[in-house]
Amino acid sequence: MGDLLGVAVLGAGHMGADHVRRLDRVVSGARVAAVADPDTGRAEAAVAGLDGVSVHTDVVSALDAPGVAAVLIASPGPAHEEALLAAFERGLPVLCEKPMVPGSTGALRVVEAEARLGRRLAQIGFMRRYDAEYRRLKALLDEGGLGRPLMLHCVHRNVSSPPGFTSAMLIDSSVSHEIDAARWLLGQEPAAVTVLRPASSAGAPAGLIDPQFVLFETDGGVLVDVEVFVNCGFGYQVRCEAVCEAGSARIGDGHTMVVTARGSAREEVAQDYLVRFADAYDREVQAWVDATRRGRVTGPSAWDGYAASVAAEAGVRALENGRRVPVELAPRPDLYADVSR
Repeated sequence: MGDLLGVAVLGAGHMGADHVRRLDRVVSGARVAAVADPDTGRAEAAVAGLDGVSVHTDVVSALDAPGVAAVLIASPGPAHEEALLAAFERGLPVLCEKPMVPGSTGALRVVEAEARLGRRLAQIGFMRRYDAEYRRLKALLDEGGLGRPLMLHCVHRNVSSPPGFTSAMLIDSSVSHEIDAARWLLGQEPAAVTVLRPASSAGAPAGLIDPQFVLFETDGGVLVDVEVFVNCGFGYQVRCEAVCEAGSARIGDGHTMVVTARGSAREEVAQDYLVRFADAYDREVQAWVDATRRGRVTGPSAWDGYAASVAAEAGVRALENGRRVPVELAPRPDLYADVSR
């Protein structure tokens, strides 16, 4: 166990428990050294059967636990800033689930704190960059054979929204993935955002504006539209089509299993993001572990997390006021000059 990277997992909910499982059973080169969650019972359940794991109710004690050399943050978004800054103070490399920090002001504080260190410590969990289909689309666009991208058409659907999910969260929680994917695929920044509000579905909880149609304009002249529908009722679906000057390419239509019996065929539809992007999460965490053990930090940066938060915040304002809202980013610190957009 001494040769393995000891990881403190912060948060033992749906996402955190899955990362505990992943570190223990899927990823090589790492082990769970500590888990922190305000709900001790939930934390203990997440690490049941694992040896050498300490359980904590607060972030600081988990980061200072014996054997911890890296941090995986899977707690709710509002808790991320405190955890990131505490990890920076200890020089601990971090994989932080998105949103890095929900608000742009706090996200900028994280960027500035890391910039003062003069080295990257944080990788942000935009796992779509590790998905096989997204990587193929990125390679195709980079090759240039389809010509200049003109539009991205995106779909983001969930079976149902969790309790407490707000209309703003459709953008700052769900669409934040499309924001980062578009920045990465296109190498461009969002410049403005408009949000249209169709009639809400009867399946949406009372007061929730669902679905929404989010339109981003990039600084390179590409239009990115996102249909986000978090109470569609039938499955988890993510699609993206790039329309270029000389052709188009679409991902997200891949099938899982088709069952044929008694004269009919039935196709399985993923019900959860942990199913649809299971391989992407595995590759993401493995890449983080491998880089950390080499003393490196790769993948989406704190700047990427900040840019997504700014664009999402502008989107929430557009939802609220019904207007086109510009996206205004702070100057990018030199630390992130070589980070791919």
